[in-house]
Amino acid sequence: MSDDAAAHIPYAPLDTPKPFGEELWIVDGGEIAMGFGAFSFSFPTRMTIVRLPGRRLWIHSPIALSPELIERVTALGEVTWIVAPNTLHYWWLPDWAERFPEAALYAAPGLAKSAKRPLPAHHVLSDEPVPEWEGIIRQQVMHSRFFHEADFFHAPSRALILTDLIENFEESRITRWPVRLLAKLGGVIDPDGKAPLDMRMNFWGYRKAARRAVETMIGWEPERVILAHGRCYERDGAAELRRAFRWLVA
Repeated sequence: MSDDAAAHIPYAPLDTPKPFGEELWIVDGGEIAMGFGAFSFSFPTRMTIVRLPGRRLWIHSPIALSPELIERVTALGEVTWIVAPNTLHYWWLPDWAERFPEAALYAAPGLAKSAKRPLPAHHVLSDEPVPEWEGIIRQQVMHSRFFHEADFFHAPSRALILTDLIENFEESRITRWPVRLLAKLGGVIDPDGKAPLDMRMNFWGYRKAARRAVETMIGWEPERVILAHGRCYERDGAAELRRAFRWLVA
């Protein structure tokens, strides 16, 4: 997407790992447009990097590759795992798999059926710990009618890594009024970010299990919360979860 068409002021610098905790970085990328019938909504993109012992890198929600990004990521360590955490955040997984063929791929349940581009062979995420990162990264899957998301807790930094279950757009960063209006209608404006309205509606019939999943994440007592869209929470993570999920756990 060209700069002229951008709907959000970017979190510069882009394609650059930014420390967010112990052995933890976020990387902001460009925008991606998601189509909804005759409409589209542009989202800024963000991925997360965790470095495990042995300089092994865990890549969450990979963004578009660039030579600069490859150089900066590989300076941190060896790309060992690549995670597509939900049924929306997967588009660049094949590109990363081609560039890092030795990495193990993990994807959210249901993605193989719903993806709009062919995906390479991958493991399906569940609540069961992955032995290679057990004890460092915990995980919890939330299911709804058409949407599934795996969420992760990085114990050393006490950071919870979400994707779309909380979106927290800063109104001052939205440059186009239709996008601003949709964000307000969806209930995803900072400081009261949460799951967008259409996603919340998907949880009817799944609320009991979803409530247990959220209570599990609150019980991890995160201090920080990383979001794929909008301002992250650098402190009071558990309190932010209680606020953002009051539609589910109140």
